[in-house]
Amino acid sequence: MLLAGWGKYPVIDVDLKTPKSIEAIGEILSHQATTTIARGMGRSYGDSSLAQQVISSQYLDHFLSFDTENGLLRCRAGVSLNEILRLFVPKGWFLPVTPGTKYISIGGAIAADVHGKNHHCHGTFCDHIRSLQLILASGETIACSAEENKNLFHATCGGMGLTGIITEAVIKLKPITSSHIMETTYKASNLDEAFNLFEQHEQVTYSVAWIDCLARGEKLGRSLIMLGEHTSAGKLITGSNKAITIPIDLPGWLLNKYSIQTFNFLYYNRLRQNKREHTIHYEPFFYPLDTIHQWNNIYGKNGFTQYQFVLPTSAGREGMKTILKKIADSGRGSFLAVLKAFGPENNNYLSFPIKGYTLALDFKIDKGLFSFLDELDAIVLDHGGRLYLAKDVRMNEKTFKKSYPLWASFQEVRQHYGAIPIFSSKQAQRIGL
Repeated sequence: MLLAGWGKYPVIDVDLKTPKSIEAIGEILSHQATTTIARGMGRSYGDSSLAQQVISSQYLDHFLSFDTENGLLRCRAGVSLNEILRLFVPKGWFLPVTPGTKYISIGGAIAADVHGKNHHCHGTFCDHIRSLQLILASGETIACSAEENKNLFHATCGGMGLTGIITEAVIKLKPITSSHIMETTYKASNLDEAFNLFEQHEQVTYSVAWIDCLARGEKLGRSLIMLGEHTSAGKLITGSNKAITIPIDLPGWLLNKYSIQTFNFLYYNRLRQNKREHTIHYEPFFYPLDTIHQWNNIYGKNGFTQYQFVLPTSAGREGMKTILKKIADSGRGSFLAVLKAFGPENNNYLSFPIKGYTLALDFKIDKGLFSFLDELDAIVLDHGGRLYLAKDVRMNEKTFKKSYPLWASFQEVRQHYGAIPIFSSKQAQRIGL
């Protein structure tokens, strides 16, 4: 069948397998004849879950056990964050780290070592994984954690599925007493003000900024900074899964410099005062785009890519200004331009975050986009940064290996466990893995 990532580019013909048991995965691997990669809910943006043979985890969606005293959940890799929230929020438990969508699998969250609005306080998703089970290329199932087979654990966490098939994991959930968030929004007139607000409120658990990436001059980087904390009192209820749907590809011409400028102007000025405080449910705070099913169709039939990079703290302001100026000058705006602060990096070989600031932008794919992004890559590298593998669809091998210094150690672990060349993807081949 034809398959693509969330960005709808590239589209390739794959042999899709949908095993209904752990044993069935072993059977598939025993007849291995082509490169294979695991796939969860297909929310990685590019080609990291595309290969000649794709093994879906959609039927590996079982809860196995829960330790009510310590909040330790054991489940299969195909369980979604949405299902965890639906079942455990009413019981007083929440995800320790969550990305901007709840429609991803546990296996996918581990493979991409996803992060959220609280990285500066609580690290990545895998920092809360206590152990996992992995099927190797030989068909053997092996347990690993930060203490047991730790090299394999640190290679699998953030390893984009290139060490084996994750089948289950144990994650420590976070206790909550309310399903609501106290949100405080600040209006920043430029990028310096935005950075100052991040630094002033670094003790706040959740922080994120929306940036008008087409603003120029003294308004460069004008932003809305949203801060959040779990409220201590209130009901424990999940949100509604009701959403509008965009069932078809919208015309590409709808997204242009002028429509994005208009949207950005209206969105920035929706907040009339410089500060606003209110209580909201966790759904709109963490998952605003989940209220629009198939929102990737907004970008048209040619698809889109999300360009996400991180710059170290020492180079954050200068580098961000340089990149935002280049984007504004190009007219290639983005509805989604999200800035977050990162804390220290972890021990995982290919995990994306380093201490600094990350910016994520969506661009529709057109003839000149990739050459423009090559120019941004050069700026990112010059400032000691890197790109996020879960969003990438076009980074070259030189850029990857320069910005991920532990790639060779990652390959050594893969070689030791027989993962090369069995577990691979179009992305892995493109970046020299």
